[in-house]
Amino acid sequence: MARQHGEAGPGRPAHGTVPAGPAADTAAAGIELLSLVERTLGTGTAVYVPGDGWIRLTLPLDDGGPAPVAVDVVADTRRTPHGIAYLLPGGGLNFGSSFFTPSDLNLAHRLRREGLLVVGVTPREDAAAAQDIGPDWGLAAHRRDLAAVVEALDGALGLPYQYVGHSAGALLALDAASHDDSPRLTRVVALDTTGPYSGDLAVRAAQTRDVFEARIERGAYAMDPGLAALLARAVTDPGGASEVPWPPDPGLRFTNAGLAHFVLVRTSLLPGPADWIQTQGHAAGSYAFGATPAGDRFGLAHTTLAAWHAAAAGLGSGLIPDALARDLAAVWAGDEKTYAIDWERITTEVVWINTELGRGDHARGPRLIRAGGNRRVRFTVVPGYGHGDPLWSQTASADVWSLF
Repeated sequence: MARQHGEAGPGRPAHGTVPAGPAADTAAAGIELLSLVERTLGTGTAVYVPGDGWIRLTLPLDDGGPAPVAVDVVADTRRTPHGIAYLLPGGGLNFGSSFFTPSDLNLAHRLRREGLLVVGVTPREDAAAAQDIGPDWGLAAHRRDLAAVVEALDGALGLPYQYVGHSAGALLALDAASHDDSPRLTRVVALDTTGPYSGDLAVRAAQTRDVFEARIERGAYAMDPGLAALLARAVTDPGGASEVPWPPDPGLRFTNAGLAHFVLVRTSLLPGPADWIQTQGHAAGSYAFGATPAGDRFGLAHTTLAAWHAAAAGLGSGLIPDALARDLAAVWAGDEKTYAIDWERITTEVVWINTELGRGDHARGPRLIRAGGNRRVRFTVVPGYGHGDPLWSQTASADVWSLF
């Protein structure tokens, strides 16, 4: 007979049936594992969502602060995990937008199918209002929040684990590894991130650091890149006129679809203080101006606009703390007084994968890790990919994830 589970709550997925027999035993083990995670982390209202061979638990960790860290756990119901992958999203993103998009073909499911328990750690700012965010929400605070989750689950599960991060989350993963001497830490996977520059780029990074430091001194503690609204307009009203001047004739305006594509594929040309960090763009693609804004021709090479929109629609606040942006820029600048990653203390295996059009072929970070005596460092640049394509490209599984 089939066994029906109850509604969301401790140890119970929201819906679904599990067949009797060995499959039921394995599924029950998966449910019990998530129940153990819930009991271990201990706070917040858990939501369970069952899928085809998997269960997802979402648990905000209410510690009395203005906004909680959220933990998502995706467990396989057909096998017991042999390890844990902690997934760390980029600035302004969350686990669902980064790693659970698209819903049927995503990195979380890829790692789950490889026998790992997927644990996504979404930072506090995703659930925060701008007034909640303070001047101390920098990289160290994010690392401490992550360490609290890892320490709790490591004590309960005792499984080997790895950090997998994208963009700012990848730098957080590397920073966390430099403070983590557990023998169960097996690997860091850093997707499209930046270590210290040298020369002119280090100078530019220092200027970016100063912009965010000045904002903090003025009492501005968070920024919203606005990508979610931009993409929503591109999907719901693609031919409508945006508010942004069209470069060939500033008296005219980009269409909504044109602006979204321009922002995605020509990010480095934008005026934001950190837009220059991309070699070309958030996404690989093309943009050619026509005789009028309606005549512009554009397209994305790897990730569909629908996937970008789905990722953005899954955001919480979308805010990026200025303290986090300042600390990231300090790392790029090699400014160890403002924020330092101890590269020589990263002793686990490192798989660092950048994209040609995103963070580019800048390998000083991997070289600094190797200089500390760690020879288990691989640095790869994926040709023809932009910054977000390793997460959402229809061919990321073959082009990027296979490199793990």
